[in-house]
Amino acid sequence: MTQADGELDSLVRGRIRALRVAQGWSLEELASRARLSQSTLSRIENGQRRLALDQLVTLARALDTSLDQLVESGAEEVVSSPMIDAAHGLMRWPLKAEPGMTVVRRRVTEPPPDNPARMRAHPGREWLVVLSGTAVLLLGNRRLRIETHQAAEFPTMLPHALGAEGGPCEILGIFDRDARRGHQRGKDPDGTQSPEV
Repeated sequence: MTQADGELDSLVRGRIRALRVAQGWSLEELASRARLSQSTLSRIENGQRRLALDQLVTLARALDTSLDQLVESGAEEVVSSPMIDAAHGLMRWPLKAEPGMTVVRRRVTEPPPDNPARMRAHPGREWLVVLSGTAVLLLGNRRLRIETHQAAEFPTMLPHALGAEGGPCEILGIFDRDARRGHQRGKDPDGTQSPEV
């Protein structure tokens, strides 16, 4: 067994135990759900018994996860740096686990547009949280105040626009692939860039 194999083996055993504990189950409860003896499960968790594929499949099912998730390696990069878009005052982080999804941090200084024609609609879904200040989300015919530490989630097929109230605000937004594309393409009828949500 190579060092990498030993690390993965240890990771899988630790993951089984952590998932069991997170469910609030004793060894006896998980063993019963997985149709294993309690001593077999204990030896699996403690590294005293070889990990067998059939037992891993059974344990994954009992823990309400997939075999892929149970045995995936922990070798991915955990820390990432933002891409800076100084022209739009944005920092962007792509989400590795969800290709196409992006996290955006933005400082909003302008109030929401007065003209409903400046509201945009496009496929997708967005989620945002206000880190500081107060944001105003125009969503269809609604005007919503979102204060510090509050969040909003909405389908972007509803006409929408975002602005600040009473001074600048900082937002953190998560855009799915379609919502991100909609904002990248979004131009107002007069040819200017629409205010990004």
